[in-house]
Amino acid sequence: MPTDIEQQFIDLHPNSRLRHETAKEMFPNGVTHDARRQHPFQLYYTHAQGPNKYDVDGNKIIDFWSGHGSLILGHSHPDIVSAIQNQITKGTHLSGSTDLEIEWGQMVMDLIPSAEKVRFHSSGTEADMMAIRMARAYTGRKKVIKFKDHFHGWSDYVSFDGDGIGGIPNEIAETMIVIPPNDISVVQKVLDENDDVAAVILEPTGAHMGLNPIIPSFLQELRDLTLQKNIVLIFDEVVTGFRISKGGAQSHYGITPDMTTLAKILGGGLPGGAVAGKAEIINMIEPSGDPEWDRNRRIAHNGTFNANPLSAVAGITALKLLQNEPINDKANSMGQRLKSGLNGLLAKLEIPGCASGINSLIHLRLGVEHECDREICLMTDRDMKISTDSIRNAQLNLALLNRGVHSGTRFILSATHEEEDIDETLDAFELAFMDLKNQGNL
Repeated sequence: MPTDIEQQFIDLHPNSRLRHETAKEMFPNGVTHDARRQHPFQLYYTHAQGPNKYDVDGNKIIDFWSGHGSLILGHSHPDIVSAIQNQITKGTHLSGSTDLEIEWGQMVMDLIPSAEKVRFHSSGTEADMMAIRMARAYTGRKKVIKFKDHFHGWSDYVSFDGDGIGGIPNEIAETMIVIPPNDISVVQKVLDENDDVAAVILEPTGAHMGLNPIIPSFLQELRDLTLQKNIVLIFDEVVTGFRISKGGAQSHYGITPDMTTLAKILGGGLPGGAVAGKAEIINMIEPSGDPEWDRNRRIAHNGTFNANPLSAVAGITALKLLQNEPINDKANSMGQRLKSGLNGLLAKLEIPGCASGINSLIHLRLGVEHECDREICLMTDRDMKISTDSIRNAQLNLALLNRGVHSGTRFILSATHEEEDIDETLDAFELAFMDLKNQGNL
């Protein structure tokens, strides 16, 4: 028996429901990305422009998923569209090098403080896989420290400690060390007990795009300790790169890692990833002429779509706009307006919780009275479990979609969101909160 919110969702989206019935015979759960699983069904979209997208039933939806974080310029930015249209007539894959990859690489080196050299990939998952392998090859050590719940793609090494670990060998655990963040004494203890740690990898703003935030002082402590121990520090800036600031979280906090992984905004909305960092680490790919070294220490790396012309030209266009226009400032200001508005709404409706986050990445936490500075919001495991209650938050997501907003409890702002979009979103949240209260979910 569907809830009232679910029934309204079903009534509003009959054509998406029909497509889901077809898709579930083709794809697991009827979707092609775990994050798109949704009960009773996922929506199907036809087109998008700026901050809005449109579903197959003709509903306009304000989009705060922003291409899973890749679209800080919004949907179908005219400069990106023009660049791709121009390039596609020249070739999508030339099976060789182009001037575009040089220009793209130079843009990365100009913007990202840690980037002495760059190697392109096709996704963030690939970039994280390569960064870890580079660190191991460079140091000659095998273990890697990652932090609890930090997301680094779906490869065996970085996802073995989460849910859905079928097919991952138990032996993987012997090379990975998972610890809680924000306590440098824990890191120190691990390093005292292990002399074969090659690298530490983390999301610099915290797990799940900052839902479980990192204290900025911990980043500096981590930088100091890894330098002292000659351990490679990897910032996973797949989401935060070019978003927290045009130079990423490392520029925002003034802390330079040894290596940085990039994707999402890097490709201007098309597939693209990169590892950037110290030249001597990235150069582990280069042949030396020594057969022993080249066989056992060098990293072989292919990739059919590495730096392909379409992704390169879209990425160049996006990064030039970020470099020369106040794109980040606009997205950040809309994030602040949304955050302030949501906190005011929670107070007005006497709903415990807060909206918090850094710049254009905002998280909504419900159900827990607490104190925070609305930027770095730390919670106990118990309170975090309450604030991320899956049943309540799923109903909220549907109620918002019924009102024309795709956000749930996480918002990824773009520079195309305007004040009226934020105000309309706040109106939708007020109505959605009332829907949840009427259902007994809030």
